[in-house]
Amino acid sequence: MSETPEQQSAAGTPMVRATPRDVVHIRLGSFAVFIALALSVLAFVAGFTVGGVVLVVLAVAAVVDVVLAVRRQRRLGGGSRSMT
Repeated sequence: MSETPEQQSAAGTPMVRATPRDVVHIRLGSFAVFIALALSVLAFVAGFTVGGVVLVVLAVAAVVDVVLAVRRQRRLGGGSRSMT
């Protein structure tokens, strides 16, 4: 499959579907959710419920951050014609 060159805006910036900031938020957020949920399960098993609750709250905050990053991506629009 051949790729077309990346389109540029009138200001000269690349037109892409996602910003690097959104990609970092999604990747690190998903990693944080996985680690927080795993540690919260261990905390509940060990009887440390306060730590488990704190980790669940952190996991929920990370999920909210990932959802907001995905919404920002969709709001940016199509970008390059080769990606649509």
